[in-house]
Amino acid sequence: MPVKIRLQRHGKKGKPFYWIVAADGRAKRDGKYLEKLGTYNPNTNPATIDLNVDGAVQWLQNGAQPTHTARGILSYKGAMYKNHLLGGIRKGALTQEQADEKFNTWIAEKEGQVEGKVGSLAQAEADAKAKALEAEKAVNDARIVANTPVVEEVVADVVEDAGETPAAGEEE
Repeated sequence: MPVKIRLQRHGKKGKPFYWIVAADGRAKRDGKYLEKLGTYNPNTNPATIDLNVDGAVQWLQNGAQPTHTARGILSYKGAMYKNHLLGGIRKGALTQEQADEKFNTWIAEKEGQVEGKVGSLAQAEADAKAKALEAEKAVNDARIVANTPVVEEVVADVVEDAGETPAAGEEE
């Protein structure tokens, strides 16, 4: 029985939500599966991925073939890298401690990249809000200026109250 690691679609129309599953390659896309390995939500930015890395690595070592999209998700979360390191341990190129150290270093770097992206997205959103607020303030200032009385009329009223006639060249 050929086992595939693939995505099983859930969610409503226009708002997909996926389960990452190990399933028989002959089963329907949303049909029976052998084990649920995690979830993938592409509706958030960055996409939310919850994956049982050890379970995915176990299936990979047993010969499961991931689909193209599932391979990308497994690579993003480090399951493919961990499988690669375990292959090196089996061949004697690495020790378990070295592999664990490399994997933990890789995970820390990846988390730093994700946090950087989240921070840049938050900064861009804050900049967009500030820009919108500035534009709104400019529109409000223009509206206030348009609704204020003309200064020349105020000066003419003050001059009439003082009993003086305006100088030549000034309008009443």
